[in-house]
Amino acid sequence: MGVHAVFMNLSRKIGFTETEIKVLLFLSVCFLVGFAIKIIQSGSSPEYKEFDYSKQDSLFEFYTSRAEKNLELEKIKEENNPVDSKQEVLDFSPHKFEKTEIPSLPADSSININTADKETLMQLPGIGEKTAENIIELRRERGKFTSLEELIDAKGIGTSKFNKIKKFLYIEPSI
Repeated sequence: MGVHAVFMNLSRKIGFTETEIKVLLFLSVCFLVGFAIKIIQSGSSPEYKEFDYSKQDSLFEFYTSRAEKNLELEKIKEENNPVDSKQEVLDFSPHKFEKTEIPSLPADSSININTADKETLMQLPGIGEKTAENIIELRRERGKFTSLEELIDAKGIGTSKFNKIKKFLYIEPSI
């Protein structure tokens, strides 16, 4: 009788398929091999290493005692200089929190772009010192502006900024 026939007879008697019997046989062999290795190794005891933690312990104790001393010093400072939290809150005077004034916008069509100085140009929304200087420099190069759209050529002024400021500007017609 071959191995295959033995598996077939065993599978009929137990009620397992041939594959199930092979898997169980494999697991049994693995278990027995592992058990044999464990018995062989049990004769030799594992080597344990001794560690000296005294240095780490002394560092821990040093820093712990140092932290405790710092806490004691803090308590002594608090006892000698108590802080009145209510008074601390009341010490904030209102003049420290005054609102800053938002500069008022110029009236519509109130700034002549060909005669305005730097301070006047800086009243426009989004125009700072450097952009005002750029506008004046462009005006100096070109003579006078003939249309408001020429401002877009000034460094620092794009289409969106131009659209925000154009309602405040005008060009005096030449005589």
